[in-house]
Amino acid sequence: MDTTTTVPGAQAVARAAALLRVVTRAGADGVSVTDAARATGLTRPTAHRLLTALRHEGLVDLDESAASWRPGPELYLMGTVAAARYDVTGVARDIVRSLAVRTEESAFLSVRRGDETVCLLEEEGSFPIRSRVLSEGVRFPLGVASAGLAILSFLPDHDVDAYFERHPDLPRAWGAAHRQDRLRARMAETVERGYAVNPGLIVEGSYGMGAAVFTRDGHPQWALSLTGVDFRFAPERRAELGRILLAHAHQLTTRIAGHRAGGN
Repeated sequence: MDTTTTVPGAQAVARAAALLRVVTRAGADGVSVTDAARATGLTRPTAHRLLTALRHEGLVDLDESAASWRPGPELYLMGTVAAARYDVTGVARDIVRSLAVRTEESAFLSVRRGDETVCLLEEEGSFPIRSRVLSEGVRFPLGVASAGLAILSFLPDHDVDAYFERHPDLPRAWGAAHRQDRLRARMAETVERGYAVNPGLIVEGSYGMGAAVFTRDGHPQWALSLTGVDFRFAPERRAELGRILLAHAHQLTTRIAGHRAGGN
């Protein structure tokens, strides 16, 4: 059921939330109202009206000299409170760093937020050539990057079916490799070997691998991933990277379970 058409006011909330995501994604650089409207599919007057309302509540701020919208102070205050419940970067940072050191590739921690993954942590590897596909704050739909594919692969069947129903446009936006049948085939491979691979499906010449990290009740909520240039991910090395990745993901799953059980 689409709540944006059945719950009074839900459409306005969804539009405002979409604008907040665009503004926070832009960070300190800010975003123009025209670009914000384009990114959310809103008309420019509607985007401006909603941004003005969000500014009144302190959720966004306007740099009038640059005509750019930036995150507001209330977002910081809300985030500080929410971090106590949702932020796992403190318990994950050394594991992400260890993953980068062990593999010499760039390592990341991503979290599921609705139908997307958001990168929370990044540790650069020592290998001097890097793939710049992922960085902190970057979002991808589930199933697109290796982290999102790992999470999607371990969701319950009914959640997966509902996800594909909500996103029939994945192939148009991300290419034919993201057709439902092809994604489901890669999901089955992911479950079989334990980790996901992304052989240059976002940026040609790059390679990604991801492993899900689970909550205490077995729900895939986070993912560890590696990215690098494709020649670094030859089949014989990929198997070893997969073992290291899964070991670190298991370690983080265990640590998060203990952290949450301790009352945090």
